[in-house]
Amino acid sequence: MEITQGIHAALLVSDLEKAERFYGQVLGLSKADRSRNFPGTWYQVGNFQIHLIVSSEIIPDVVNLEKLGRNRHLAFSIPDLDVAKAQLLANNCPIQRSASGRAALFTQDPDGNIIELNQNIDNTRGEK
Repeated sequence: MEITQGIHAALLVSDLEKAERFYGQVLGLSKADRSRNFPGTWYQVGNFQIHLIVSSEIIPDVVNLEKLGRNRHLAFSIPDLDVAKAQLLANNCPIQRSASGRAALFTQDPDGNIIELNQNIDNTRGEK
C-alpha cells in the first residue's frame, strides 16, 4: 500500500452555526462546494478538506489541558503567528503557546476540537 496524500479530516460539532463562524470567520477557511446527505459543512485548505459533521453527542477527549499539543489535533501552517494570535484573541478564543518553544500555538473550536497553528512549517523536516 502507498498513501499519496491526505484527503480530509472529519470533526464532530454540536452547533453548526458556531462551528461555521469559527472555521469560516475566525480561521478564515473557505467553504468547499460539496453535496451532503446530512447536516454539516466542508472547508477547503489547499488540497485538503475539513468535514464538520453535526452530532447531538460530543464526547470530549482532551487528556492533557496543560499541553494541548499532546492531544488529538489538526495542524495548519500559517505565515504570521502574531496575526493569528490577535485574530483568536479578538474573537475570545482560547490560546496556548507551544510548550516546545517553537513558533506555534493551539486553540480550540466551540466543541473543544484542538487546532494547532504553526508558523511557516517546513513539511519535509517537521519544524520551522
